[in-house]
Amino acid sequence: MANAMLIDESRCMGCRGCQVACKQWNDLPGEETENWGSYENPPELSAVTWTKIKFNEKVDGDQVQWLFLKQGCMHCTEASCEAVCPTGAVRHHGEYVLVDQEWCIGCGYCVAACPFDAIHSVFEVREGGEEKATARKCVFCVDRTTNDLPPACVKTCPSGALDWGDRNEMIAKGKARVAALQANGHPKANFYGEHELGGLHRLYVLVDEPSAYGLPVDPRLATSNVAGQWLSGIVTAGVVAAVPFWLLFKRQRAAEAKEEASGGGE
Repeated sequence: MANAMLIDESRCMGCRGCQVACKQWNDLPGEETENWGSYENPPELSAVTWTKIKFNEKVDGDQVQWLFLKQGCMHCTEASCEAVCPTGAVRHHGEYVLVDQEWCIGCGYCVAACPFDAIHSVFEVREGGEEKATARKCVFCVDRTTNDLPPACVKTCPSGALDWGDRNEMIAKGKARVAALQANGHPKANFYGEHELGGLHRLYVLVDEPSAYGLPVDPRLATSNVAGQWLSGIVTAGVVAAVPFWLLFKRQRAAEAKEEASGGGE
């Protein structure tokens, strides 16, 4: 059974409690920001901000409407970040797309490939003084969700805009909500995430077109020149001497063999 998060943007009131809960549970630091002309802050997702409420202001005549969007990793079935990762650090674990921090070389290919701008790099000083860049993003509170607890953002949402559970059930619930909205004054209401990139595990009930929220209408899997990126990513990171090319392929083959032995996936 694969789980998914259902986000009903018609119920979101922009309180940003989910942002606070994410920071608290994942022990993420706050970001120094300033007034940049918007109610939303920080302005973008980052390596230390894994979920964020985006404020989309829509003006129709003399009417102003706020379209809130909960941004974060979509945990795509066909994940571009995984497809372009030169070391196999980004991999699926069931519905979760996770980054192995020990194998991430900070090349930035995943950052460039993500159509949702949901993954970012950060430099950190490790034990012994080594400075290393690694990619960070939402992990679906894997330490909670694998223990039958909802993600921290879902737990804290005061308006009931967030839900968590079996993906098929979330899809059915989301579509029913869209039908209700369409019958009650929201003809553009639609459901997003069921089929995009093989199926997202962050699903949306929207009251307007995806483009009005800043969501890509037809996101594509980044697969071009992946083989070349394996080599160039290693060279870019300067780790040829430390992590031989053959070892990276050995790791990739070992991971694939493990998946096959366990029945094709975790």
